Amino acid sequence: MKKLEKSKLKGNQTIQISGSKSISNRLLILESLFKNIKIGNLSNSQDTQLLKKALSANSETVDIHHAGTAMRFLTSYYSIQDGKTTILTGSGRMKERPIKNLVTALQNLGVEIEYLENDGFPPLKITGKKITQTKVDVPANISSQFITSLLLIAGKLENGLEINLVGEVTSRSYIEMTLDILTKFGIKNSFIGNTIKVESFINNESSIVNYEVESDWSSASYFYSFAALGRETIHLKSFYRESTQGDSSSIKIYEDFFGIKTIFMEEEHQLTLQPIENFQFPEKIVLDMNNCPDIAQTLCVTASALKIPFKISGLGTLRVKETDRLLALYNELQKIGTETEITDSTIKSISFNEAEENISIKTYQDHRMAMSFAPFCLIKELNIEDENVVEKSYPMFWEDLKIILNQN
Repeated sequence: MKKLEKSKLKGNQTIQISGSKSISNRLLILESLFKNIKIGNLSNSQDTQLLKKALSANSETVDIHHAGTAMRFLTSYYSIQDGKTTILTGSGRMKERPIKNLVTALQNLGVEIEYLENDGFPPLKITGKKITQTKVDVPANISSQFITSLLLIAGKLENGLEINLVGEVTSRSYIEMTLDILTKFGIKNSFIGNTIKVESFINNESSIVNYEVESDWSSASYFYSFAALGRETIHLKSFYRESTQGDSSSIKIYEDFFGIKTIFMEEEHQLTLQPIENFQFPEKIVLDMNNCPDIAQTLCVTASALKIPFKISGLGTLRVKETDRLLALYNELQKIGTETEITDSTIKSISFNEAEENISIKTYQDHRMAMSFAPFCLIKELNIEDENVVEKSYPMFWEDLKIILNQN
């Protein structure tokens, strides 16, 4: 249990966030496949460390615990390890997270994969083989990590890969991030309409590609929330103006709705979150977050703390994350005084009431639940249950809060 006393925000404090988990995990797969990449500012998140450990493991059974990204990326990775059999498993919650669309795509490419317990869910038995087929259809409205998983191995296939996305694309920004990384690595690709093509890549292992990982925009979003509620300036290091991370949408969202201007210092790769004086908050927030669902929890807490009515759509993928995040938000927002209505892909505020006297936020084994509710300590004291869940993506989170908070 993490107790957060009612606090005030210190002005002009600087936070160094480690490398993006999303970028780091993509690079680790490419590093293992192609060998000629040197990674700087790798994420220190538990997910990234679990993936790194799995890639160096020699055992037949690989357990990635709660690391959903690792499960998805490794499913494709082990599929092309010709002649190698791998049993890929995880935690109880991981065994409840669907993976059928990715497995079906790989099976259609000729890979042998078995479900060892429940159809459509881990654990998986993967028998690696050489893939020669070149085209596959994938539903477009599934997790972008399924598509990225295929893209990361595509350059290693002797004939490349063409992926036809069927339907409306969700989380397009994450797919584009992957393709940008492939381009920087030298792997030619295109994304036209709903068709993605990746060419086969013969790498020269003597030519090293250096990749400095940008800091994590998902982690930055919590500090936007602190700045919005505390109305003080915060500095964040190792961020780039031209970011490929979808959660850099925080820049526009927090300026438009909460009056937090982002100022970049290009040479230092530092940004400043500066509250706009006399900002007029909107009467309501209506937003489609299809391209940045991971910051939806943070936005809902920020809006709730300021009692700004909101309706957020494009959140279908939140149902199958570490927990059912929409249901978790419905439950926990009540504790800070916000009644909501949820559907399969939306959340809407209904009314704002007084927060509970003794607030205790359940985290549901979800790191983002812990961190998104933390800024509410600027409004009222609260407890965060199972505070160690932050290790999944941001192990230094509680330490970094000590830098920016004045405890009453």
